[in-house]
Parts: sequence; C-alpha cells; structure tokens
Amino acid sequence: MNHIVLGYDGSDFSVQALDWALDEAELRKLSLTVAHSWQWPYGEADEEAKNHLRKAADHVLWHGAECARSTSSVVGVETDLYEGPAAQRLVELSSDAALVVVGSRGLHGLPGALVGSVARYVAAHAECPVIVVRGPGPLPALAHPGPIVVADKEPTASVLEFAADEADMRRLALVTTAGPKAWQESHPNVASIVQEAHKTPTLIVAGRKRADHLGTIASLLQHAPCPVAVVGTSRGKGHRD
Repeated sequence: MNHIVLGYDGSDFSVQALDWALDEAELRKLSLTVAHSWQWPYGEADEEAKNHLRKAADHVLWHGAECARSTSSVVGVETDLYEGPAAQRLVELSSDAALVVVGSRGLHGLPGALVGSVARYVAAHAECPVIVVRGPGPLPALAHPGPIVVADKEPTASVLEFAADEADMRRLALVTTAGPKAWQESHPNVASIVQEAHKTPTLIVAGRKRADHLGTIASLLQHAPCPVAVVGTSRGKGHRD
C-alpha cells in the first residue's frame, strides 16, 4: 500500500484525474502507478494489426507518465499497460494500493453519460478507497477551497478516518452529521463542522455498503458538484465489501 493507482486513457476526464492523483501522491508521499488498458475490438486479427493498437496504447501511457513526472514532485512514477478490460485491471491493482483515482468518464463513454462504466465498476469493486474525479479538463486552483464533506448520515469509522485524513492533508474543515469521534485524536488540526456545507465541497466521501453494492451512492456519483471518494467498510489490503 505504498502507491496510488491512476486509470489513464488520454481523455480530458483522465487528465483531470491525473491532476488529482498527483495531489494525493504528493500529499501522502507515495509513488504513482499510471495504468492504461487496451483491447482489440474488431474480432479476429493478425498480430501486426494488433501491434499498431498496442503501440498506440503504449504512447498514451507514456504521455500520461511523462506528464506526471514533469509536472510534480511525486517520489516515483511507474506504468502498467494491460491488454483487457480497464475496469478489471484497476480492481486487480487496487488489491495492494492505498487509493485508486479514475475520471468520471473515458474516451468511450456514452454521450450524455455523467459517469462511465469503468468508474462505476471500480467504485463498486475496488479493494481500497476510490476517488471518482468528475468533469473534463484541468482542476481549477481555488483561492478558498471548500471543506471535505461526509455524505453518510451514520458513517463508519473507515469513512470518517479517510475523510479526516483528506481534511488534514489539505488543511480543510470536515463537515459531517456524525460529530467528532475517535479520529479527532489523531487529527487535532481538523475542524469538525456538524452542519451542511455552505461552500462547494472539495471532496465528498461516502461509504460503500455491502448490501446495496453502490446503489445508494449512484446518484451521488452522477450529480455531485465535485470529486467523490467511495470508501469500503474496512480499509487496507484485502478488504471486500
């Protein structure tokens, strides 16, 4: 769990996810793995034809990794090129990652869709927290960023701990209806606000419940005004919800 995984396909949405993943890696002092998947979509083909697509995929991955290396102080940037479904590979990589970051849509998202199938699948099945970064283009640098907001009315300890970590690293307030719990002892610099946020949040944090498998937060992923973090009932390697 010494690295962050980024799903990158070269789209504007994944460029925004790259910005967020670099922030997370720098704040946590972790390395970054830039992951890209490709598939031959046209049925049977000879290896020469597939090699052209493989080379194109390798170039996309190289571009993402170079952007990461040249625009940040991340301690290390690795790459992962995979032939197969992107969602499946990101879930595999999540097993020993601290965090997975994905864009809300990819290159092949349906027109009008607010959240792509890869983002939904990874958010539902990953073995570590997932941040879905909504919208295309670079992240705006706000002079007065909003708080970290916990969406759950009765958040679990893992959700509160993740939200408190984010608030602490980013020096932001934490908005929750739950009130201070054990996390406040380990995050004494985080101001807890038991009320609705008046500013647009920097990040919304929600728990992934075992029973509904993302059902209750599907609307949040579709309509939230900011990135959304989905956290399982327990944190760390090997948890399943």
